[in-house]
Amino acid sequence: MKKLIIIILVFVYSNVLNAQLFRTTSKVGTTAAQFLKIGTDARSLALGSGAVALEGNISSLFWNPSGIASIKSNGSAMVTHSEWLAEINYNYASAILNLNEIGVIGLSFTSLGVPEEIVRTETNPQGDGRRWNANSFSLGVSFARSLTDKFSIGGTFKYIHEGIWNEKANGVAVDVGTIYTTDLNNLKIGASISNFGTKMQLIGTDINFTTNPNGEEDQGAQNINTQYQTDKFDLPLTFRVGISADAFKNEMFRTTFVLDAVHPNDNLEYLNLGGEFSYEETFFIRAGKKKEFLDETEQGFTFGLGFQLPISSTTITKLDYAFADYGRLENVQYVTLVIEF
Repeated sequence: MKKLIIIILVFVYSNVLNAQLFRTTSKVGTTAAQFLKIGTDARSLALGSGAVALEGNISSLFWNPSGIASIKSNGSAMVTHSEWLAEINYNYASAILNLNEIGVIGLSFTSLGVPEEIVRTETNPQGDGRRWNANSFSLGVSFARSLTDKFSIGGTFKYIHEGIWNEKANGVAVDVGTIYTTDLNNLKIGASISNFGTKMQLIGTDINFTTNPNGEEDQGAQNINTQYQTDKFDLPLTFRVGISADAFKNEMFRTTFVLDAVHPNDNLEYLNLGGEFSYEETFFIRAGKKKEFLDETEQGFTFGLGFQLPISSTTITKLDYAFADYGRLENVQYVTLVIEF
C-alpha cells in the first residue's frame, strides 16, 4: 500500500511538472461552453475544487459520477446559487434516487445567465431601443454502480446549450469516472473524464445578410442572401485524477485531505488541494488552494463552512458556504443546500 501511495504521488507531481517544463502553449480561449468548468457546490469549492476522489455526496454528479454509487440514503436533492464574476448568475440543481442493487440514478441542471443589456452601436451609443442577453444551460442524466465494496463506476450523458442574442449553439457530451477505496485511512483514488462530446457552432439570424457579389450597385446579381461562416469549437474536455484520505478520525473528529491533478484541453495542467475538519459530522471547516502551479491565474485560496442537521429520523439537511479569492476579479461566494431522505 505504501508503494501504491508513493506511485500515485509521483505520478501526480510528475504530470504537473512535465506540463510546466515542456508544454508551452496553454490554448486558453479555444473551447466553447466554458460554464461547464464551473464547480457546482460550496463544499468542493471550499476544498479548492479537489473533489474527484470524494464519494457519498450528490455533488459527485459533477466531479466524478461514480461517487454517488456509495450513497446510502434513499435519495438526495441539492441546489446551489452564486453571484458569479461580473454579476453573472450561476445556478445548479440536482437530484438522485438510490435503486439499491441496481445502482443510483441522477438528474442535474446547470444554468448561467448574463443580465440583460441595451444594444449600443456607433450611431446610437446610448442604445438603439433593442436589448440583448446571453444564457447557457446543460441537462444531465447519470447512472452509477458499485461493482465491489471498494470499486465503483459511473457516467453522465448531458445536453448542452449556449445562446447570445439571436444566436445559439447546441451539443452533447458524456462524463465517466471511477473510484477505488483502499484499506489505508479510507484512502480513495478517483479519476474522471468530463465533457467528451461534440463540437459547438453558433447559428442564428444575426449571421445572415445580403450582398452584391460584384461590389457595385446596378451591376450583376443584387442583394444575394449570404451567411457568415462561424467556426466549430471543442468542448472543455477535462481529465482529473486524485486522492482523498482521512488523516485523523475518531468518534468526534475527522480531518480529510484531498489532492487533484487536472489536465484540461484548453490550459496547462495544475493541482487543486484542500482539507476538511469535521466535528461530530455536524460542523465543518474547510480550506483549499485552486490551480496550484498554474501561472498567471487569478484563482487562489478558498475557505468555507458547513452544517449538517437532522430534520427527522430519516431526513438530513446540509447547508454549506464557500468563499473563493479571484484576485483582481474580486471573489466568488457559494451557498449550497442539500437534503437527504
